[in-house]
Amino acid sequence: MTGPLRRSLAAFAIVALAALFGGAGTQGAFAQEQAEISGQSENSAPDYDAWERTAARAEEVIEEAQASIPALEDLREELTRWRERFQVAQNVNASTIATVQRQLDALGPAPEGGQESAEIAAQRDELNARLANLQAPAKRAELAHSRADGLVKGIDQIMRDRQTEKLLDLGPSPANPVHWRAGVSALIEAADGVHSETLAIWSSPTQREEALAALPVSAILVVVGAILVARGRKWSRRLTRRILRDRESAGRWIAGFMVSLGSFVLPFVGLMFLAGAVYMTGLVGTRMDRVFETALEAALVFLVARWLATQIFPTDDMRAPPLSLEGDARRAGRWYGALLGLAMGLHHFLDSMGETFGWSEAAGNVILFPLVVVAALLLWRLGRLLLLHTAESAEDTGEETYRARMTRLLARTLVALAVAAPVLAAVGYVGLSTFLLFPSVLSLMVLAALVVLQRVVVELYALLSGNREGAADSLIPVLVGFVLVLLSVPVFALIWGARVTDLTELWTQFVEGITIGNTRISPTIFLTLAIVFVIGLVATRLLQGALKNSVLPKTKIDPGGRNAIVSGVGYIGIFLAALIAITSAGIDLSSLAIVAGALSVGIGFGLQNIVSNFVSGIILLIERPISEGDWIEVGGQHGTVRDISVRSTRIETFDRTDVIVPNADFVSGTVTNYTRGNTVGRVIVSVGVAYGTDTRRVEEILLDIAKAHPLVLMNPAPYVVFQKFGASSLDFEIRAILRDVNFVLNVKSDMNHEIARRFAEEGIEIPFTQQDIWLRNPEVLTGAAAAKDMDDTAEQGVRPPDDETPAAAHMTRDDIPDAEDGGEPDGGDGR
Repeated sequence: MTGPLRRSLAAFAIVALAALFGGAGTQGAFAQEQAEISGQSENSAPDYDAWERTAARAEEVIEEAQASIPALEDLREELTRWRERFQVAQNVNASTIATVQRQLDALGPAPEGGQESAEIAAQRDELNARLANLQAPAKRAELAHSRADGLVKGIDQIMRDRQTEKLLDLGPSPANPVHWRAGVSALIEAADGVHSETLAIWSSPTQREEALAALPVSAILVVVGAILVARGRKWSRRLTRRILRDRESAGRWIAGFMVSLGSFVLPFVGLMFLAGAVYMTGLVGTRMDRVFETALEAALVFLVARWLATQIFPTDDMRAPPLSLEGDARRAGRWYGALLGLAMGLHHFLDSMGETFGWSEAAGNVILFPLVVVAALLLWRLGRLLLLHTAESAEDTGEETYRARMTRLLARTLVALAVAAPVLAAVGYVGLSTFLLFPSVLSLMVLAALVVLQRVVVELYALLSGNREGAADSLIPVLVGFVLVLLSVPVFALIWGARVTDLTELWTQFVEGITIGNTRISPTIFLTLAIVFVIGLVATRLLQGALKNSVLPKTKIDPGGRNAIVSGVGYIGIFLAALIAITSAGIDLSSLAIVAGALSVGIGFGLQNIVSNFVSGIILLIERPISEGDWIEVGGQHGTVRDISVRSTRIETFDRTDVIVPNADFVSGTVTNYTRGNTVGRVIVSVGVAYGTDTRRVEEILLDIAKAHPLVLMNPAPYVVFQKFGASSLDFEIRAILRDVNFVLNVKSDMNHEIARRFAEEGIEIPFTQQDIWLRNPEVLTGAAAAKDMDDTAEQGVRPPDDETPAAAHMTRDDIPDAEDGGEPDGGDGR
């Protein structure tokens, strides 16, 4: 357990130092280290003789696989330095090689028939020889780099195999009473060793005088430390409650959170004061120093675990608590979390003491086994609380969310580990048991820290944006939370047994990138590509804005042409920005030409519609049969063109809905453009008059109405057409040219109103359709008796003659009694 905890603490310390000092000192140290590694980089080549000796020694160690872990780590560090030197040496003469290569490209390929002048052939041979000499150091460095990388991987494999063997090693069972005596004796011997060491130091007169001289200062430190340990947490909690007492705003929550950090900071500072008081006496020997160092680490684990428990299981009800639990369950969660941190801290302390005092494996297993059992029981309790949380959250929301499902999976995993760990330890697999149990506890602490940090991010966003209710679902807090999770991945890796060298190896491979053909793809290349492309994109947008708002409005180009120019500049700018970015990043596209050629066939078949629309969009921008703002009809849809993109065109209909039409439909189909070039268009207004009306008078009235409208052009002049003799009316049409066809409906409405008014003044009737109704069974209108007589007549097979048909059979629609009017007719108005 010692290794994972120390690696985790080291990772946290590195992150904290980087945040405090801004990375300046780290960058300087890194630059100095790189200068030492590179051996003055381009000015001096690596010492390959020394490298051969180191490589031979490393190969021998790897073949024997008998060296200790510290020796392997030292050898690996040396090989890593050599590998970094060779990495730098691969770029030697890079600029000169590029110049010579360009000269060879300028000469072109040698003729196949050998028909080349002697002078050019001599220049070609000289350049090829020079290129080979320039490339030789880089090739040698590349081969050495590959060899060093293989040796590093070999050492890593040996250490991983040993770690696996250690985990699967079956040791003495702590449940065997035979080994209990060894455990008790080991604890007694450790205490006696520390006591004897302290007495030996005290027996020295010099040390005793130094201790007595430092006694006043040590006493002050003891008093201050004891006060901080005893009262620091209470002060912090009391002040936090006072801050959050009135209302829980974002600012108050953040202030309360910062104050709550004192719950573990103040007691830990107090412990450091107490340790400092002992150190000032000079009575601390080697073993006591190790005891104090490990005890402070264990105390820090306990204090942080207790603070995290109070954050995950808060004392007071919160607006958005991390877990949906009642007050009793939260109180139990705080106790379980604090005790689990105490168990883990004690396990770390006793494990380190076993290494310091050289306890036997049996003694160590016996001493650590009770802590394994206690930690497993507490972990099982926490798992049950998480399951209770998932059940209550599902009951509150009515459905199980993704977060609830993941929490339930975590809870079941913790319960399973809590059952398996003590069993494995009791059997004798103590190493495997502690590997499964205590890294799980540390991982649980890191998850709790991530939950708390995510809440801090949400509250900070709410404070800055003022959107407290929707802050948790906003994009920025989600992205920040994702970044926090990514940053925690190395911490989780260290907790679960990864070594720092493993992480640095992964980082080295990530920075070096991968090689595709003759091109190396690395994060630096991607960063260069992104920066150059963004600069080109911003420049393109600025140029488009200048053209659209400043330059083109001062020309005589119509709005459709201006939009086409702006769009074309945008597409060309994006293409050039991508091309320049790829070139600046050093990506050689020639190596991808064969692959692109093979893919073009599949793209031609699979994406032919997209390519067709793309080409059609370019044609629309160049030919401009339609422009933004035009009133068009395509595929039965009327509307105004709002946007012409490279794939489709957006049309806004008169119902204020958007219709997305593929550009290919405009090129291959029929399109009606009502406002192409100008807004002049024709309006047709149809009207019918009753038969017998003076047609010439109607024509004069309609012509006067058309000429009187302000939007009707007099050249060409409007005219009236006597269209036809309709079924019920004489049909006329007004045909006029409007100065703006977009108002065609308004003009038609105005003319219809005027026609109705003028016809009313002139007494001209606008007819409507009239119909006569013929009733085949008029008896239904005469009552029950008439109906019975008609039934009897029907039964006798007698049909009245046509001239004896009842009068009701010849009734028209106007003669039918109206039930609502008490049986009276309508009055013959035809309704």
